[in-house]
Amino acid sequence: MEQYKKEFIEFMVRSNVLTFGDFVTKSGRRTPFFINTGNYSTGEQLNKLGQFYAEALNRRLGTSFDVLFGPAYKGIPLAVTTSVALCSHFSHNVSFCFNRKEAKDHGEGGTIVGCKLKENLKVVIIEDVTTAGTSVRESIPLLQATATVRVKGLVVSVDRMEKGTGEKSALCELKDEFGIDAFSIVTLDEIVSYLYKREIDGMIVLDESVYARIEEYRAKYGAKC
Repeated sequence: MEQYKKEFIEFMVRSNVLTFGDFVTKSGRRTPFFINTGNYSTGEQLNKLGQFYAEALNRRLGTSFDVLFGPAYKGIPLAVTTSVALCSHFSHNVSFCFNRKEAKDHGEGGTIVGCKLKENLKVVIIEDVTTAGTSVRESIPLLQATATVRVKGLVVSVDRMEKGTGEKSALCELKDEFGIDAFSIVTLDEIVSYLYKREIDGMIVLDESVYARIEEYRAKYGAKC
């Protein structure tokens, strides 16, 4: 596993974003692990987070995209901090934009804030975690209604590797449905293999008991792709 992925996993644990216990997801599934990116709350954390996203994007897509789109609300700071990191660390000066939840009825109006989308711009959607892919399915028509852009990819922080609306994972479903490159900084497999019985700041967060519950969860909800 690449070093930046190991560092990202530890970063999520230390930021209290990746936790283990007993949770219920928005879809109603009872899960032994939870990823709450709303717990990132400092400038230092956002600075590091942007660097991890930028690293994953650079490795996967290089400089083959022009714009980052962050769906409101959690995607907004992700698009901003990642665009800064891409410029600072990879000399890739990408634009960014995001949507309003409600269309502006004065001034220029519209729902897109930031980069003025133009024909043939290559856009990457940036998200925290996607389970069912709902926001992406809403974002792509919104972007294409604004201009004839090419939605090139989707990047998320963690691939939970569980079923979306069918037997495939949400990322695989979106990849097949829209023909985009959908990927994550890390996958659940990578998280489990790295954290199992490993001490983080003197504490083991993924012990045998948690491991067994994750395996049970994945037997029930794990995706084939």
